[in-house]
Amino acid sequence: MHTQATESHLLYKRSMEEGILFELEREHQLKVKAEVRSKLAELEAYQKTEIERSVSAMAQVEKYTETRREMDKRLDKQYQRKIAEVLDKHLSAIQRDHEQRSQIEERRIRDDAALEEAKRKEKALHEEKVRQERAKAEAEAKMKAEKLAEAQKKALEDAAERAAKEAAEKEAARTREKAAAEVAQKGAMEQKWATGAETTSEVKAGNLISKDERTIVPKNVQLPGVKVLAAEAALKVEANRLKIYNEVAEKIHLLAQKDIDRCERQITKYVNQIAGIIENVRAKAQALKNVIKDPACPPSISILLFSKKVVSLCGNPVGSFDRTAFACSHVILLVTSQIPVTMDFVLAEFHKACIYTVPKHLQSSNPALGTREYLKMIGYREEDGKIESSQSYLNRVRSYMKLYAALIQTEVEGIRNPHGLKEGWAWLAMFLNALPANEYTAAALESFLKMAGFALFRRYKSQFLKILDVISRSFLPALKKRDQNKGDIALGLEQYLDEKMYLKEPEGWRLQTSSLSREWK
Repeated sequence: MHTQATESHLLYKRSMEEGILFELEREHQLKVKAEVRSKLAELEAYQKTEIERSVSAMAQVEKYTETRREMDKRLDKQYQRKIAEVLDKHLSAIQRDHEQRSQIEERRIRDDAALEEAKRKEKALHEEKVRQERAKAEAEAKMKAEKLAEAQKKALEDAAERAAKEAAEKEAARTREKAAAEVAQKGAMEQKWATGAETTSEVKAGNLISKDERTIVPKNVQLPGVKVLAAEAALKVEANRLKIYNEVAEKIHLLAQKDIDRCERQITKYVNQIAGIIENVRAKAQALKNVIKDPACPPSISILLFSKKVVSLCGNPVGSFDRTAFACSHVILLVTSQIPVTMDFVLAEFHKACIYTVPKHLQSSNPALGTREYLKMIGYREEDGKIESSQSYLNRVRSYMKLYAALIQTEVEGIRNPHGLKEGWAWLAMFLNALPANEYTAAALESFLKMAGFALFRRYKSQFLKILDVISRSFLPALKKRDQNKGDIALGLEQYLDEKMYLKEPEGWRLQTSSLSREWK
C-alpha cells in the first residue's frame, strides 16, 4: 500500500505545500519511530537492570538466610553444649550424693552388723552356758523326766486354781478400796506434811480414808533401816497381787526355754505394734488373746510374759508416750475382758516396776544404809556398776504413772474395767494421806494428774477440785520447803493447777480411726 502511495506521489505532481507537509509528516514519523526505539531501548535497559537487581537481591537474601542458618546451628550447638554441661554437673552431684549416702548406709550397716554380731556372740555364749547347765541337769534327772513332767503339769494347774481363788480375794480387796474411795468423796482433805512426812494426814471436813487404812508403817512390812510409808490396805492388796504373780513366776523355769522364747517373741511383736487406732487395738488385743490361749504355753505363763512386756514399754518410752499409753490400756482391758486374771498380773508388774503405783514410799531411817542401796530399793537401775541419774529415774516413774493413770480411766463399751476410776480415786486418796512430798512423789503425782485428772474431774466434779485445793495449799508448800533447790519439780504441778489442765482432754484419750478422726473412747 505504501508502494502504491509512493507511486501515486511519483505519478502525480504535487504542490509545494503538499510536498512540505509530506516531508514534515515523514520526518515526524521518523522522529516518532526513533523516539519509540529509544524508549524501547531504555525500557529494555531498565528491565535488564531490574532483573540484575532482583537477582542480586535474591542472592543477598539467600546469602543472609544461609548465614542465619549457620548462626542458628552454632547457637543451637552452644545451647545443647551448655545443657549437656549443666546436666552432667547435676548428674555428677546426684552421683556424689548417692555415693556419700551409700557410704554412710554401708557404715551404718557395718556398725549394726558388728553390734548384732557382738550381741549374737554374747547370746550364743549365754545360750551355750545355759544349754550346758540344762544338759547337766537333764543328765542328772533323766530317770525322773516323766515324773517331773507330771509334777509340772499338776503344779501349773494348781497355780491356775490358786490364781482363781486369789482373784476372788482380790475382788474383796477391791471392794474395801472402793468403800475407802466413797468415804473420800464426803470431804476434802487437809494433809499436814512434815519434813519426813511420817505422820498421817488429816482432813478438815472428814477423813479421806478410814483410820486402819492410814497406818503409815505396818508392823508386818518393816524393812531393816527402812520405813515403808503406805496405807495398810494398799500394802495388803499389793501383797495379794505379788503372791499370785510369784507363784507363777516360780514355775516358769519348769518349762522348755524354746516354748517360752517362742511365746515371748509373739507377745513382743504384737505389743510393739500397738498404735492409737481402733482397728489396730482390736486386732492386737485379739492376737494377744490367741497367744495367751495357745496350749503350747500355759496361760498363766503367757499372761505373766504379756504383763512384763506391756509394762516394760515404760522403761524406754519412744515418741509421744501419752498416745501409746492409752492404746496399751485399751489392749490390756480387752485382754482382761476375756482373761480376768490378766489385770492382777499387770498391776503386780506395775508394783514391781514402780512403788508409787501401790502407792508407797520407802524412807531410809538408818544412817548405815548406803545411798546406793537405798536408791536401788526405790527403783533406781544399776548398769555397769553405776547408778542411773535421777533424771532418768524420774522419767521412768513418769512413764509408769502415765500408763497406770491411762489404765484406770480406760472405758470400752460393754466391758467393765475391774481397776477403773474408783480405784484411781482411792489411789489418789491413799497417796496424799500416806506419802511425803518430795521430788519422787511429786513427779508421780504430776504424771498421774496430767493423764487421769480430766476423767476424775468429769466423774467427781467438786470433790476433785477439793483434792486439788489440798495439793495447792499443803502438798506444794511442803514440797518447796523440802526441795528448795528443785523448783522445776514443783513448777509442773503449779502449772497444772494454774492453767486448769484437768479441763483439757489429754493427747491420745480418744482412739482414732484410720482416717485420723476421733471416734472411740
